[in-house]
Amino acid sequence: MFAKLPQTLTAPFGLLTDEAKLAFRSRPQGISKLYTTRRIAETDSYWDQYFTLFDTPSDVFSLISTHDIRRALLDSPENVATLIRVVTSRLFNLVSDHTFPCAPPTSVASYATSFMKSSSTERNATKEVLNSLRVLQRVLPVVFEVEGESNAFELEVLWKKVEVDDEIVPTVPDQAPQFVIEDDDDGSENGHDSNTQSQTPRTKRTKMLPSLGEKLFTCVNDLLFCCGFSLPTKIQVDHYKINYVIWEKGVGSTTDSGPNHAYDSNKTEVLRLLLVLLSRQIYIPPAALFTHPSFYTLHVVRKTPRRDVLTLLCSLLNTVINSATTNNITIASVAGKVPYNHLLFKGDDSRTALVGMCLQVLCVLLDFQSGPARDIVSDSGDATSSSPTAQTNAFRYFLAKLHRTQDFTFILSGIIAILEQQLAISNNLLPGSRKSVPYVPETIILFWKIIELNKKFRAYLLDSDKAVDILAYLLCYSLEIKDKPQQHGLCRALSYIIQTLSAESAFGNKLSSPINIQIPTKWVSQGASHGTAGDFIITSVYSIIATTSGSLNSIYPALIIALANAAPYFKNLSVVASNRLLQLFTSFSNPLFLLSDESHPRLLFLMLEVFNSVVFHHLSDNPNLLYAIITAQKTFEELGTFTLTRGLREIQRVQQIKEEQASQAERDRKDGPQQERESVESAHQEKLRLLKNESDPAFTIALDIESASFSGEDLEAGLGGHEQTETRPLTSPPSESSPTTSTRTTTAVSEKARGKMKARRSLSSDTINGDRMAAAGVGRNGFLPTQEWVTSWQQGLPLDTVMLVISELLPKIQNLQAGRQKANSAGAITDFLQSVTLTDVLPPAPLLYPRRFVWSDASIVWLTSLIWGGVYVHGMSPLGIWNSTSVRLFFVKHTQPQQRQITDTMSSVVGGLFSPTRQRPDRSSNQ
Repeated sequence: MFAKLPQTLTAPFGLLTDEAKLAFRSRPQGISKLYTTRRIAETDSYWDQYFTLFDTPSDVFSLISTHDIRRALLDSPENVATLIRVVTSRLFNLVSDHTFPCAPPTSVASYATSFMKSSSTERNATKEVLNSLRVLQRVLPVVFEVEGESNAFELEVLWKKVEVDDEIVPTVPDQAPQFVIEDDDDGSENGHDSNTQSQTPRTKRTKMLPSLGEKLFTCVNDLLFCCGFSLPTKIQVDHYKINYVIWEKGVGSTTDSGPNHAYDSNKTEVLRLLLVLLSRQIYIPPAALFTHPSFYTLHVVRKTPRRDVLTLLCSLLNTVINSATTNNITIASVAGKVPYNHLLFKGDDSRTALVGMCLQVLCVLLDFQSGPARDIVSDSGDATSSSPTAQTNAFRYFLAKLHRTQDFTFILSGIIAILEQQLAISNNLLPGSRKSVPYVPETIILFWKIIELNKKFRAYLLDSDKAVDILAYLLCYSLEIKDKPQQHGLCRALSYIIQTLSAESAFGNKLSSPINIQIPTKWVSQGASHGTAGDFIITSVYSIIATTSGSLNSIYPALIIALANAAPYFKNLSVVASNRLLQLFTSFSNPLFLLSDESHPRLLFLMLEVFNSVVFHHLSDNPNLLYAIITAQKTFEELGTFTLTRGLREIQRVQQIKEEQASQAERDRKDGPQQERESVESAHQEKLRLLKNESDPAFTIALDIESASFSGEDLEAGLGGHEQTETRPLTSPPSESSPTTSTRTTTAVSEKARGKMKARRSLSSDTINGDRMAAAGVGRNGFLPTQEWVTSWQQGLPLDTVMLVISELLPKIQNLQAGRQKANSAGAITDFLQSVTLTDVLPPAPLLYPRRFVWSDASIVWLTSLIWGGVYVHGMSPLGIWNSTSVRLFFVKHTQPQQRQITDTMSSVVGGLFSPTRQRPDRSSNQ
């Protein structure tokens, strides 16, 4: 009797189902039958276990591997087709069945009761629907990867339409267009319709049944709006359980049914299947993205009824926007605020998972522009623009049509709330105590899509007082992720967003406004307060460029273009911001940087445009920048006479000094007596001091260059190592501030100090074995700078305006400094520069032509890859939806995860609390 007790308990209570799940992997009637037995009939009882065995998504993804599906496709492809047909057929029947959906459990006791009845004879329609969705999520990615974009199996199973005979009914003129697309109105108007009816009253007609893929999309839409499954039963009308109403209040709706854990979880399951269907795109190579569009995404954006598009779009959007402003108190929301809670409890709650899934689906749908879904290009005057239509991409079209002010306020407030929440986590007193908001990247992409598509929203944003705040949030997030290589794609997206905003005149008018948000102190430059938005954008761009060692050089143009677009509106720039601009300029004018890549002179050109725009539009409003420009006179003069030979000589001079320093350091290390070592160090420090006093910033910048091949280290050295000398106020006397005087004096002393060096360090042209050989070592990626190339860009540099300002103001400033005490010279110079006017000297100010971000085929493919790359990474844990499949849209690089010990966690926490800088450990942010 007791020997049979476990079996009797297992059947009615269903508490020991692990045995059946393990048997599914091992017994012949389990998953192995799918690829070992040919042509399993659709009516075979073997398929029933796919609907009743699994309890969670993890069960499906762990018990059915990609290897199983791939082997079945090779050995028994008809079984995979049968599995898809059986699962979808059961899904369609269940959705229309009166037993679906089952009432969700409302208490712990009812949940336990439903769990114990899971393996009894009572049918659980909701569980079968969920398992149908999960099996399709597991099988379809493996089907998609087969044969790339020309998958005959996929087309046969999911997209084949069957022509059948229509019901034989008397011909009725009003019903004729239901199945006949041809236009026969002319015949009817000529009086032939009645004769035709009398001759053939029972015409045999045919119709095309929708394909399995089309029916699956219809079923997915119905499940997203099914009362009792994804919506509350209280909104059900009569016996119609499918009710297309917007999920939450916000855009298009003023009612809110409130959150429900079961409904949120079910929505996530359905949206995951929708995302899997849309993921057909990642198995198409980038070169074929426009010519071979995904049938699935095309159907959603072009064939979905207007009502369904609007309801789904508003539901997804409202769920995202309400995520950061919800006032509902749940166990998950309270537990999520406990410090270091994410280190103990892995995974997201149902609400967070739903919001993330909504954002991913939104970004994918709003980004899609392949094949016939491409925006329509129109010519408007001198410029061309593109815009979506209801026939190309209905989701992009209806998002662009939003126009109500309350909708804009709702969307903007929600996006700012999410970004504010992330910034608060980054600025937390306890480093790493709270988990980062997992869907911030998708929120930023959604914001980009809204300002790109909806011009009215963009105008509303720039006219509101929140424009400066959202700029600060975007810049802060860029500073937070700039040192994480896996986030560099998002950094690039942020640079394009900032460039897009900077092209608007309303944005420029906001740059004089103060920053109101609390910026973390680690991102505020030394000696500078938050200042204005103009100051912060300059110092942020400087930090991004200066501290990344050239790893983000692909975003330099967009950031510098943003500065050039905003420069005509700069007013009252601080000392720090002004010197940051000059540091960027001197770094870009460094010969090693200029000659290393063909595109680098463009950055120098843009920086000169920044200075020119300030001079033309707000000359007297920026005395600090004017003074910084005047003190950099030598750099501007050398650019006017720059040649390839001079640049190569400077590069070689820097390299020789670098070698001498390395040799001196090696000798210091080998020297035995301490006194001798200290003597050598003092001489070495004296030499460095003399070199540092030179007014040639490019020389100092290049001290840290390791080789002739440019790797970005010259930017880091030149931008990050001289803050104290570059951020001084206007207090220098004539003998120290005059570029001409100081340069001549210091250079003479430096040459005298270097006279004791070996003769091989002479800078004569004899030491350079030809410019061509030297240039070959400077250019990277096969680029070879030539004098003709140097002349082509050097003659086009807009230096005239800056040189004119220097020639006019430098003598006057020198006279002021010569006639005053050192303590009073700064105030006098500032007053003078604030009152100066050069309207009679300068040419007329040119018209403003901001450089807008223009979409190209390459940029569209890049953003699509970025979005799907994020979706892929999110899907890796915990399910691994697309793992081990042949993704073609982007390259997947797998790295071995580092083991994290408890002692590491504690040391990170304690070290973060008591370290002077209190920097948050990089690896803690990834937990």
